[in-house]
Amino acid sequence: MKIYFRKKKLQKACSSERASIRMWGRENAKKLHQRLRELEAADNLSVIYCLPAARCHQLKGNRTGQFAVNLKHPFRLIFEPRHDPVPLKDDGGIDLTQITEIIIVEVEDYHG
Repeated sequence: MKIYFRKKKLQKACSSERASIRMWGRENAKKLHQRLRELEAADNLSVIYCLPAARCHQLKGNRTGQFAVNLKHPFRLIFEPRHDPVPLKDDGGIDLTQITEIIIVEVEDYHG
């Protein structure tokens, strides 16, 4: 998949291992870079849904339309499809096989 970033500062922090460690700690930085490699290597979002450790899932509430993958608990890498309109299946759900570009929104613990 093609990956874009919502903010330049986020892109810089995700592009450098050193900056990632400074921002989120060593373990999160390691997981973050692993997840970014997995996302880049995937042909589409349905591939990421098949990776049990990533635990890719759609978000709800004020984050409807966004997705998250696990980093070091409780942190998540949050992203959204970069498609307008977002491709849908006949039943109205998002067609994950058609999501080939994403925008990284943030890295955070949204549970707290």
